Amino acid sequence: MIAGLAGAGLYVMKLRSDNAILKANQVELERSVESQKETLAKQKKDFEDILVSNQQLNKLINTLKKDLNELDKRFNKKKRDVGKLAIERTETIERIINKGAQNASRCVELASGAEHTEAELKATLKSEINRECPALANPSYVPYE
Repeated sequence: MIAGLAGAGLYVMKLRSDNAILKANQVELERSVESQKETLAKQKKDFEDILVSNQQLNKLINTLKKDLNELDKRFNKKKRDVGKLAIERTETIERIINKGAQNASRCVELASGAEHTEAELKATLKSEINRECPALANPSYVPYE
């Protein structure tokens, strides 16, 4: 009988030990679940930020495509031969190409995140705008046909 009571006492002590271990495991599991919830919330926010950035990038790409098409129309107007023109009117073509290169360089700067100048923001006339990328460089400009 004493052996039975001693066995029961040892069994109860083992159950208490197991119970303490299970409680510690439960606390750790709850911490882990909370950590995973925080991680999931952060991932969801990051995903939403990526979607917003992607939409902005797509808008910029569409604007740049439109500007490129406009530039292509201007350049290839009436099947002109730029090489022949460059020989006939060297200084004029040089001035036009240099101005175009400056404008294109500014377009790259703006597309890379540079700030607009005051003159670019206020430009509303065709003579004041950056003709290579007006939608990007001159947000106040409304083209007229």
